[in-house]
Amino acid sequence: MLFPKKVKHRKWHTMRRNAKRPRIETRGIALSFGSFGLKAVTESRITSNQIESARKVMSRFLGKAGKIWIRVFPDMPYTQKAAEVGMGKGKGDPQGFMVQINPGRVLFEIDGIPPADALEALRKAGTKLPVKTRIISRVA
Repeated sequence: MLFPKKVKHRKWHTMRRNAKRPRIETRGIALSFGSFGLKAVTESRITSNQIESARKVMSRFLGKAGKIWIRVFPDMPYTQKAAEVGMGKGKGDPQGFMVQINPGRVLFEIDGIPPADALEALRKAGTKLPVKTRIISRVA
């Protein structure tokens, strides 16, 4: 799983998600490495477990052929209170790391395999993520 070597603060603020004004990504919106990519259409928070699950399903489908690039990194810690604990008494313990995804962000890229295989691998990876995704390709 992906996680940072160290963070300045153990617990971060949750950050605001304003539904009235959707934030559109301006960085990381184009293919940089591969020929095919998986782009987010909706916003969500993706945990390191979900990124790893998508990476595993792609690499199993590709075998030894092709190359995968992960374009997002979970660097924001999230917390969770224990089961059946009442309200109050402070914030929960850190559980893992996540990344905030806005529409337009490229999540994964693939290269070195036939187009049909790339589309299928990215489709399978998209089912593991909590965002709606679109498969994009480089214009040749």
